[in-house]
Amino acid sequence: MASREVIVVGISGGVDSAVAALQLARAGFDVQGLHMTNWEDGDAYCTAADDYQAARRVCAELGIPLHRANFSAAYREQVFAEFLAGYQAGHTPNPDVLCNRHIKFGAFLEHARRLGAERIATGHYARIDARGPVRLLKAADRDKDQTYFLHAVPGEALRQALFPLGDLTKRQVRSIAAEAGLPNHQRPDSTGICFIGERPFRDFLGRHLQQEPGLIVDTEGRQLGRHQGLAFYTLGQRGGLGIGGLSGGAAAPWYVAAKRPADRSLVVVQGRGHPLLWSTEMTTGPAFWIDTVPPGITDPAGWRGHVRLRHRHEPGAATVSSAGDGFLRVRFERPQWAITPGQYAVFYDGDACLGGAVIKSARTESAAQSCVA
Repeated sequence: MASREVIVVGISGGVDSAVAALQLARAGFDVQGLHMTNWEDGDAYCTAADDYQAARRVCAELGIPLHRANFSAAYREQVFAEFLAGYQAGHTPNPDVLCNRHIKFGAFLEHARRLGAERIATGHYARIDARGPVRLLKAADRDKDQTYFLHAVPGEALRQALFPLGDLTKRQVRSIAAEAGLPNHQRPDSTGICFIGERPFRDFLGRHLQQEPGLIVDTEGRQLGRHQGLAFYTLGQRGGLGIGGLSGGAAAPWYVAAKRPADRSLVVVQGRGHPLLWSTEMTTGPAFWIDTVPPGITDPAGWRGHVRLRHRHEPGAATVSSAGDGFLRVRFERPQWAITPGQYAVFYDGDACLGGAVIKSARTESAAQSCVA
């Protein structure tokens, strides 16, 4: 009798990874769990211990072994250090992209292979087509689709991965878990950045970054207040500014429109429709492509597709072309709101996620903005 294929599943303790393991076990694979510790912090906000106990209960219910691995050193070096450097530079980085590339589909994959895995699996909402050149496809549940966070995973790693939830909705996943009697079927989804947890974001950054206060000003240079440091704010931010309206002025809410590192000023504008918050063109750093460079990128006319700027952002139709030295220029058909340096621009051809690049700068509807690059 032929031995069954060994699949090592990343078991976080949440319902998604639990159902991913359940679906593979039902399909006849030899399923084993691997719980990752990527962050160690002894304060009350760290849920690592609770997560591990939840993972143990799931694997006991499924009757599968659970391995444990600590990747916290690699995480601090390959993910957290770049996260802090991005904020220190005034950008808004997304550590989940680097975590997937370096940890979940890097260190985790290597560890699983040492355990005898032929492939790995996770509870991500995405699909893989590996019948030819590997393709990363949007999930059936478009609201939960996680291809944005997976766009920098190398194609050879995706070829060794399975996403059992790609054709399911979140509602179906919870229903499957409840019917199977999994102990975590009602466990709330984790939110935010994994190493921050539910603590106040600004307080966490303040433990690791030097505060350099400055002025909050409007586009006319009028002082409206003071900020704690440019690193603690992001473009398009509305809350947490601590400023009111101008005497005799409009009552519309204020939004962060620009950062000026030269004089440490935070520029704010009133109203979501202000032209400083909308852009039709941006520049990115060198792109990472899952398979090959899309035809047309190096042509003068460029490549036409869709570009997603944030998770759950509706991808906008755009033309992408070379800006020299590996950089890309993206021109949108319609203005996009609060394009933010440090975030990722992710490129799509229909359902296929082709890759992405870090946003460097955006040209707003008004030339008055002077933004970090």
